[in-house]
Amino acid sequence: MDSFGSDLSSGSSSGKIDPGTIMEQVKVQIAVANAQELLQRMTDKCFKKCIGKPGSTLDNSEQKCIAMCMDRYMDAWNTVSRAYNSRLQRERARI
Repeated sequence: MDSFGSDLSSGSSSGKIDPGTIMEQVKVQIAVANAQELLQRMTDKCFKKCIGKPGSTLDNSEQKCIAMCMDRYMDAWNTVSRAYNSRLQRERARI
């Protein structure tokens, strides 16, 4: 069996797949994908906003712009994430 398939087994000799283990692995993969997407979007937006003429180094104003842009982007992402999670919890409570 390949390494992916062997990771899904519960470790018992019966070969049964543990649904809880699969769910945890899926959650981890989703979290990693979300983090990668966040980093990629933040990099793209802040680069376009702050870097006028790419070179081998960043000048002081570009460094400050990048730092501030990334801070604002992360703050906005966290605010949206908290609001989204709060709404999900309210919706789940209604069910």
